[in-house]
Amino acid sequence: MRRLLLASLLGLAAAIAAAPAAAFDLEKLKKAVEAAKDVKAAFGTPEEEEERQLGADVAATLLGASPVLADANAQKYVNRVGLWVALQSSRPTLPWRFAVIDNPNVNAFATPGGYVFITRGLLDNLHSEAELAGALAHEIAHVEKMHHLKAIKKDARLKLLGKGAAHVIKKSADAEEMERLNQVGAAAKGLYARGLDKADEYEADRVGAVLAARAGYDPYGLAQVLQTLDSVTGDTTRFALLFKTHPKPADRLAQLDQALGAKFETLGERPALTERFVKVLNPAAPWK
Repeated sequence: MRRLLLASLLGLAAAIAAAPAAAFDLEKLKKAVEAAKDVKAAFGTPEEEEERQLGADVAATLLGASPVLADANAQKYVNRVGLWVALQSSRPTLPWRFAVIDNPNVNAFATPGGYVFITRGLLDNLHSEAELAGALAHEIAHVEKMHHLKAIKKDARLKLLGKGAAHVIKKSADAEEMERLNQVGAAAKGLYARGLDKADEYEADRVGAVLAARAGYDPYGLAQVLQTLDSVTGDTTRFALLFKTHPKPADRLAQLDQALGAKFETLGERPALTERFVKVLNPAAPWK
């Protein structure tokens, strides 16, 4: 069984390596995705299934506030870029899903299990595919490192313990499970309202830059997004939640520079793919 798993993963890695991001082959990408699904179906663990279910529940809650953008072309493009970057992570077999949220506020977020969302507002403030890849890579890194999952479980567990063991023991199994779900839901809502720890955000920046580089993109795409955010002045209403739940863009840039410095300079020039980004996400699109 282990040999079969290893062979499947090696085949997946080979398919990824054979198609650089600048001109990735859609058929190879499809085959890589199917290989990932096959591996997950055969070797998925109960823990990962729980993570995916929790992520789906949280994603449904978040989508209740804003629907997905009614632009199939934009959705397909963001999914293709996001999936390509996600396949470079240490968790390529997750059932990754990406979506553009029809919300003018500038933000991006992920839930456990591989759900990644970017708002229309943030997409409007990006300038190239490399920047899109960098923004998505940051969220992919959160999933890879299970930042949200650990925070939600920790918060929910603390709240449950605070009620007292005797109170829990008296409950029936069904009632106890319902309370657990309610506590997890409350913990998730609180987390997305206040944000992760700064250390998690800084780690996601570092890992995200590496993932984008592995995918063949300009690794400084994320830094360019942060520079755009750092230059915001005047009415910052649309940026309020992002700034509330993340460290200051200037601090993130400083941390990223300190961690990575000139390490990527040896990679040579990597594509930003500005023209393809502009062509696919036509500025004249109805939602612009």
